[in-house]
Amino acid sequence: MPNLKDLKIRIESVKSTRKITKAMQMVAAAKLRKAQEAAEEARPYASRMAKVLDKLTSSNLDTTTGSPLLIGAGKSEKYLVIVATSERGLCGAFNSSIVRLAKSHISNLLSDGKSIEILTIGKKGREQLKREFGDSMIDHVDLSQIKKMTYEEASIISGKILEKFSKRDFDVAIIFYNQFESVISQVPKCQQLIPFERKAETDTDSEVEELSYFYEPDEQEIMEDLLPKAITAKIFTALLENGASEQGARMSAMDNATRNAGEMIDKLTIQFNRSRQAAITNELIEIISGAEAL
Repeated sequence: MPNLKDLKIRIESVKSTRKITKAMQMVAAAKLRKAQEAAEEARPYASRMAKVLDKLTSSNLDTTTGSPLLIGAGKSEKYLVIVATSERGLCGAFNSSIVRLAKSHISNLLSDGKSIEILTIGKKGREQLKREFGDSMIDHVDLSQIKKMTYEEASIISGKILEKFSKRDFDVAIIFYNQFESVISQVPKCQQLIPFERKAETDTDSEVEELSYFYEPDEQEIMEDLLPKAITAKIFTALLENGASEQGARMSAMDNATRNAGEMIDKLTIQFNRSRQAAITNELIEIISGAEAL
């Protein structure tokens, strides 16, 4: 059983930890508001971009002479797997949920005889994948110095991906990230980047889709210009969703850590008081016994 001094030191240590976790929770809460706003503001842009491309492809889709970004390379043997995680930890299961989904998908691809290459965004995903798939990792994007995610940063990443695709280094590109839903809910997602994935037509869009449009210049030329921008928009949206999810997960994790620290302090305080009372009782017994012996 620890003595009184050890208990007192441990209580002070847990109190110091609680101060840190509480501060981190407050910082994450402040960052979450801005990150959530950025993610929500990017969604309509990405959605409208996808609808415009859907309209273009449905009006003039040539599966033989169309853009390779749209129709693909004619095969799906080589996959580029992009895993977007955070640069820092202490955010609960945020990173592990993305990596778990990516590992499952990679295992399925390998079992089907496909070859894979992995590009990681964020240090935590790289650390978790390196041991099992180190030989397949070809590149890494370090975002540790980026204070705020911008479209320019997404353009740099998409530029690397498009350059690899132009060299026929892969046939299909997919990205893994967490979609923000709430502070306690972040959903791991897998999204195809190349070939550009068309959305299925819905009833809500049927009215819009029935309208006729005239394009200047022609649809093919517009598509060639829009497809790289659409891929960049998808990457940008995924990184913004990741940013909001990371802060939400960190806020939730630090809140749980703060509560657990409080409960531990209460238990240790009770143990300290009981030990001190037992020590006082033993001293009184010794005094009384000594007095009776005289």
